[in-house]
Amino acid sequence: MPARLIPFTVAGLVTVMAVTIVLLLRASVNRSVLHAKMSAPAVYMGRHACIECHARENDLWTGSHHDLAMQPASADTVLGDFGDVSFTHESVTSTFSQRDGGFFVRTDGPDGELTEYRVTHTFGVTPLQQYLVEFQGGRHQMLPLCWDTRDAASGGGRWFHMYPDETIPHGDELHWTGPNQNWNFMCAECHSTNLQRGYDLKTDTYRTTWQDIDVSCEACHGPGSRHYMWATLGLETVSNDIGLTVRLGDSDGGGWVMDMATGTAKRTVPRQSPTEIDSCARCHARRVQISVDDKQGQPLLDTHIPSLLTERLYHADGQILGEVYVYGSFVQSKMYREGVTCSDCHEPHSLTLVAEGNALCAQCHLPDRYDSPKHHFHTPSTPGASCVECHMPSQTYMVVDPRRDHSIRIPRPDLTLTLGTPNACNGCHTDRSARWAANTVDDWYGARPPHYGEALHAGRTGAPGAGVTLMALIADTDQPAIARATALSLLTPSVGGAWAATVESGLGDDDPLVRVAALGALDMAGPDDRLRLAVPLLHDPILAVRTRAARELAPVAARVTDPVVRSVLDRVLAEYIETELANAERPESHVNLGNFYGEQQQFTNAEASYMTALRLDPDHVPACVNMADLYRVQGRDDLGEPLLRRAIEARPEQAAAHHALGLLLARQARASEAVDALRRAAGLETGNLRFGYVYAVALHSAGDVAKAIVELESLHARQAADRDVLVALAMFNRDAGHLDTAIRFAETLVALAPDDAAATQLLAQLRAARR
Repeated sequence: MPARLIPFTVAGLVTVMAVTIVLLLRASVNRSVLHAKMSAPAVYMGRHACIECHARENDLWTGSHHDLAMQPASADTVLGDFGDVSFTHESVTSTFSQRDGGFFVRTDGPDGELTEYRVTHTFGVTPLQQYLVEFQGGRHQMLPLCWDTRDAASGGGRWFHMYPDETIPHGDELHWTGPNQNWNFMCAECHSTNLQRGYDLKTDTYRTTWQDIDVSCEACHGPGSRHYMWATLGLETVSNDIGLTVRLGDSDGGGWVMDMATGTAKRTVPRQSPTEIDSCARCHARRVQISVDDKQGQPLLDTHIPSLLTERLYHADGQILGEVYVYGSFVQSKMYREGVTCSDCHEPHSLTLVAEGNALCAQCHLPDRYDSPKHHFHTPSTPGASCVECHMPSQTYMVVDPRRDHSIRIPRPDLTLTLGTPNACNGCHTDRSARWAANTVDDWYGARPPHYGEALHAGRTGAPGAGVTLMALIADTDQPAIARATALSLLTPSVGGAWAATVESGLGDDDPLVRVAALGALDMAGPDDRLRLAVPLLHDPILAVRTRAARELAPVAARVTDPVVRSVLDRVLAEYIETELANAERPESHVNLGNFYGEQQQFTNAEASYMTALRLDPDHVPACVNMADLYRVQGRDDLGEPLLRRAIEARPEQAAAHHALGLLLARQARASEAVDALRRAAGLETGNLRFGYVYAVALHSAGDVAKAIVELESLHARQAADRDVLVALAMFNRDAGHLDTAIRFAETLVALAPDDAAATQLLAQLRAARR
């Protein structure tokens, strides 16, 4: 029998005991004993323990998206049509039926065969509802077939596929039966309260539990037993500690006061704590979990690391692209910097807006100044007169779910012209050009100021001067920390001596996300600099920072001989391992551990970690590639080649496996086979400059200098400032007898990096050769 989801946990048993104790002690209790009990760790009690005192909040919460985040499947909760209807996506026809009080779906299973599954739970409520199916090993999988809960006039009342334009056969990493659609790992943490995944690596099974099936009181306020004891026993007469695990209310005594001169409200004192935003961000952020411990009320980076403004998730100017869940957008906003929090706009229990339409913004922005054609230059009641249409344009995810960009930015059609990013103006005026929009905005408001997106775009594309603009952004503490951290992730040592100083400054930044990014830059530092710069951050109070410091020190750990420092390093290295095991069901975590052990010459542990990754996913390409590289280090390429060929057979579209095979074949002097494999890698992942560069070098080594130059010129056109490409273009053109062309590329290199001694020497040699 498959393992069942278990809603009653050990914490639930403790809850019953806590309530019993409270009832027994209600009449007469020694105050010193009570204070001792109040200092004990809090445990979860469940929503019903809160209702007696918080009926209003419960009424607001009932029926909210948090309340309906997840429910057992029943006639009351299932909204989809299960009346023996069919739906066809690509070549698969699925049927939906209902009998004996249950709801069933017949669709393609993990082997591709049509199989009937019983729906156990609903997921969400509007504008779509998803459904969970139970599998062996305690797994619950999310069906890709969703019900559009909108009304028929809006296009709803229908079944649709989550990936409508894709064919996803069984075995594909996005197939609904695979790990990327697994509820236990991908979804459960944010749709239930006190969720314990209960994953066992040895058996690869789950025993997932929760306190409340939905997002209830303690999901935001933390375990409530101490607060319940305080309230029930009347401790308000003897204690200022009300027992809340997470204090979400303002504690700084500040408030909002309208500045009549600017027409915009300001806080009377700066916001002292990001607790509310960090609490919401645990779920409303694109992030990686790094701790399974319940750290409610602690800084976000003690439990999760939010994604930076990467190309896959954000446009260069920080506008939403992928599904990023608000936090990464909001922390870019001026609102965030001024102290606005989620509950300033959203009623925290019902999740509804605290006011409708432009009245929401009018809380802080005088309507006479901003809700006026003098500001927005549009006729009232048209989309252009709506604050959110201009400052929070939406993008649709999950086929039918439009979500607004919470960076609350000023429309920038000028950046559309220079960066190719979208803008709100042309989102409505689709029949007009970006140039028209940019000119119009300039006429209304004047020329636009510089934007951090310009530096990030330069860093992404390797544009000339990118390093200088990135360093300027990193140093500008008035800019969003997430943008500055992203800039650090894009900065390379090609900028010369200023690189080290910039990274060192980032390591001392007030924002932990910037410190994490600065530590990541140490991947490109030498051993001495790693030791000098990373060791102090082993003491950082934030888990994400100190474990990243330990990870950067792993390759040079053997050089740490001071016993005190070594003791601290060993402790934080152990913490790092725990951060990876927080996601023990994912092969990526074990690949990371394999790399971690391999860099410390712990080859047995490294191989074991890669093997664990391959046990979880036999076709996991990064595991195959990294294990093959481990075999290379050990002189065992004979074991690496079949591993890579297996990966290519299973995932022929994965460029990394072809690239690794090409390098292996080159080491074995099998030149033509190597060139072919490297060509495939470069063709499959044209955006990967490294793959293209190595392919060009292989062509040159095989004697095809002309073709190598053509390949390099293509790479140079995409990233004009890449040092390796420029050096190769100079040298390959020299070898082909194109000395003037070689000098031109060398001059470009020196202009980009005047402190690069090797580049200066190369240019001098080429000029001497011409004489």
